[in-house]
Amino acid sequence: MTIEALDDKTAAAAFRRLVHHLRHRTDAQNVDLMGLAGFCRNCLADWIAEADGTLGKEEARALIYGMPQSEWKARYQTEATPEQIARMNESLAKNDH
Repeated sequence: MTIEALDDKTAAAAFRRLVHHLRHRTDAQNVDLMGLAGFCRNCLADWIAEADGTLGKEEARALIYGMPQSEWKARYQTEATPEQIARMNESLAKNDH
């Protein structure tokens, strides 16, 4: 089975579960997600905005964060270390787009 063959109902349910998981795991910093997987909450929100075509970047990010991004950053974001930034840059270089 290819990912394209997955029905929209199942894909939407999995997506919503991912978003709830990311909202719960505030300890998972975006820089760490980028360093491991080459994407983060902001990327996910940007993909939503692009796919929807009517949502603005900040509106889409609020959907992912469950609050304005600025509020999430003030509550949960920590200062990135040089090591985290290096891992993120190395990981981003592996992305195909």
